[in-house]
Parts: sequence; C-alpha cells; structure tokens
Amino acid sequence: MDVLETHLSEQDTSHALGSWAEERQSAWLYRRVSDAESGTARQHLFLELAAEADRQAGLWAARLAERGVPLPAWRPSLRARLVARLLRHCEPATLRPLLAALKVRGMSVYVSAYSATGQSTTGHTKDGERRHRVLADGNDLRAVVFGVNDGLVSNLSLMFGMAGSGAGDSAVVLAGVAGLLAGSLSMAAGEYVSVRAQRELHDNQIALERAELDAYPEAEASELATIFEARGMGREAARQAADALIADPDRALATLAREELGLDPDSLASPWRAALASFFAFCVGATIPLLPFTLATGMDALAGAVVLSSAALMGVGALVALFSGGAAARSALRMLAIGLGAAAVTWMIGRALGVAVG
Repeated sequence: MDVLETHLSEQDTSHALGSWAEERQSAWLYRRVSDAESGTARQHLFLELAAEADRQAGLWAARLAERGVPLPAWRPSLRARLVARLLRHCEPATLRPLLAALKVRGMSVYVSAYSATGQSTTGHTKDGERRHRVLADGNDLRAVVFGVNDGLVSNLSLMFGMAGSGAGDSAVVLAGVAGLLAGSLSMAAGEYVSVRAQRELHDNQIALERAELDAYPEAEASELATIFEARGMGREAARQAADALIADPDRALATLAREELGLDPDSLASPWRAALASFFAFCVGATIPLLPFTLATGMDALAGAVVLSSAALMGVGALVALFSGGAAARSALRMLAIGLGAAAVTWMIGRALGVAVG
C-alpha cells in the first residue's frame, strides 16, 4: 500500500511539474505573439492570455510548494524557441498550425470575420489601413514540407529500384533526373489545376455575393445583423454594425464572404504560387539522393545517398512534428523508417526483375 501511494504521489508530482512547465511556456509564447501583433487590437488579447497562463502556472507552483517540491530551472522547449524565432519574420496568422500544436489559444481571431469593432482578421482597421500582410498561410508551409518529403522518398526509391536491377551509375542517375523532372512537373501541374479550380469556384461565389449585395443591400444587412446577434451582440448593436458595414461595399463584401461563404477574399490561394511551391519543394527533395553521384560512383555513391537521404528524412520528420505537436525524435525515426523502407522494397523489386529479365 505504501509503495502504491508513493507511486501515485510521484505521478501527481510529475503531472504537476509538467503542467507548470506547460503553462510557463504558454505564457512565454503568448508574449511572443503579442510582440508580433504590436500595435493591433489582437496584442491586448494575447497579453491577457499570457496573464491567465501565468496565473495557472502560479497555481501549479503553489501545489508543488505544498508538497515541498522545488521548482526546476525553466526554459522554453526547442520547438517553442524555433516558433518564436519564426514569429520575428512571419505573421502569427502564417504560423497558425505551429502555434496550435504548441497549445497556443486564440488562433480563431485569424479565421473569424470582422469583430464588433470593425477590425478584420487580415489586418484592415476601420480606416482601411493594412497593418500586416499575410504572405503565406501555415498550410503553405506544411505543403512545402510534405512536397520535399514526396520528392525525397519517391526519387530515392526510384533510384534504388534501378540500382537493385543491376543498372550502372549512368542509368541510376538518368532515372533520378527523369524522376525529378517528371515528379516536379506533375506535382506543379496537379497543384495548379486543383487550386485554379478551387479559386474559380470561390471567385464565382464571391461574384454572386457581390451581385446580391448590389441588388438587395437591405436584405444582406438583415442577414449580417442576424449573424451578429447570434454571436451574442444585442439586436440594436447588431443592426447598427451591419448598417455600418453595408455602407462600405468593399468591407461589406469581405464580411459577407467570410460570414456566409467561409471565404477570405484577401487570402484566396494563387494557382501559380501553389504550382511553383510544389515544383521547387519536390525538386529540393528529389535532388538529395542525386547529390552523392556527383562526387562518387558505385556503392560509395549509393551509400552516400543513403546517409544523406537518412539525414534529410529525419529532418523532415522533425519538421512534421512542429505541425503535429508530437515528439520530434519519434517523428524523425518514423519518417526515416518509411523512407528507407520504401527504398528497400523498390530495391528488392528491382533486384527480382533484374534477375528475371537477365
């Protein structure tokens, strides 16, 4: 019984220490986001969230003090420090998936529509000033990471399949170059067609909304007032806010698109940007297993491709953990196993086919 109580006490202490450290990190990250939002209405929100996280950390610290457990030295995790560094160069809206994975709350301010004060999620203030411009969404960052991974795994597998068949260095390199070009062009074309079709659909929906706004402004104002009222605004305040927005056609259209269609006209994806991002991301990944063949030949080149690709796979796995919130080491090892496993399978298939044909 004493052993069980001791075990439970150790678990409780470990949980309390983990919760204390997590709240400390949350408060630290909220302040980094607040710094990035300096001068906007969102700065105050994140400072309040930081204060609340500090309060929660204080409660856990008090509980630990009651048990006589000293607080360890604290510093942000490597993942949190990396995201904080990115916040110096990217807007918080761009890093939404990374911040959400670190349990940073309040990210909904970047996807919701105009607030009661008229502050839009894209940085437009009441007077139309644009304080920040979102250059890329967090999903773009995620797509680039997975594009690199696709290029790396597919070209490594293709080259090892050729090597397994007994082909010489020139054939292996030729297959790698062909895989790089075919894969990157295919990815770019597919991404362009997909995003273009989605963009055209969204443009058509916004055009219909614009036509309705021109033809029935009073009806659209009533719809907006109903939506604002459903969000907790008083009936009179909701009607006044809706009338104020309808008086400005551009703001009215943006708000209606967000509220009724779930679209942000300022952040619709560019087909060309998506295509180029996919093309270059795949090229980067597919180039990695080719590099050793520029310096060595035969088994030395293949061994170099394995080593270099393994390092890249683990790096990609660690980056994936930024989006998932999982353990970086586990994600890196999982990606390594998947990539090398695919290469091993294609090598064996190439080997079997080479023997059969030969």
